[in-house]
Amino acid sequence: MQYKPTVIEKYEARPRVWWLYSIIVIVLAVLLGWSGSSVEFRGITAKGSEVASGIFFGLIQPDFSMLFSTAKEAVPYLLMETVCIAILGTVIGGILALPFAFLASYKLMPKAVAFIFNALILLIRTLPSIVWALVWIRVTGPGAFCGVVTQSICSIGMISKMYITAIEDLDTSILESLDASGCTSFQKIRYGIIPQLIPNFISTIIYRFDINIKDATTLGIVGAGGIGAALIQCINSRRWTMVGSFILAMIILMLVIEYFSTHIRSKLARGQ
Repeated sequence: MQYKPTVIEKYEARPRVWWLYSIIVIVLAVLLGWSGSSVEFRGITAKGSEVASGIFFGLIQPDFSMLFSTAKEAVPYLLMETVCIAILGTVIGGILALPFAFLASYKLMPKAVAFIFNALILLIRTLPSIVWALVWIRVTGPGAFCGVVTQSICSIGMISKMYITAIEDLDTSILESLDASGCTSFQKIRYGIIPQLIPNFISTIIYRFDINIKDATTLGIVGAGGIGAALIQCINSRRWTMVGSFILAMIILMLVIEYFSTHIRSKLARGQ
């Protein structure tokens, strides 16, 4: 009868890698110490405390006339402009990301072609959105159009990467079954590929829309349209009640978008 070692014997025979764990801990400690040495905390400046207290005061007592006004300088118009920039940037970026993703997939394309498009996607993702905005402002001038172009390009970088992951995870056995059934290439794409990719693609676009809403506010600070420009002007001029109105509206908007996007993504994940 073959001898079977007990659990205790198996535990005692485990690989002794304590030295590896010790090295990892030491390396992490050195990196943290080295990183912390370059960060100097000089306390909170008087201006910083004034801004913080002003924003807190504005959130408690927001300017309700700004919240319910229909003027172009009021919260609803600027908030809708921000949402429109995010929607257009996400949709355009999501559509343009499709050919990038398929051409960058090593599963579908030759290695040389996939490498070139992967490098192009990496180039897009390397620069943050605010740098792209500063570049495109020189081309298109300040305004909402600059924000749409910037968000479209930035969306291509991220969405393409997520699309590629979904394409690489395709179940090819379904295509083999359809091929054995005598299906045409169009039918294999229609019934074998698209149903697998659509839930992942939609979930990725919704997730990117969440990011673009926040980025649209930041891009407005550098002149790319949206609520960000008005917000930074109010902060610089110490109009705290107006600042509170802008921030309160953004918080409410993000809560609503987060609720619906999470609900939709969870339904897609369950296949409903």
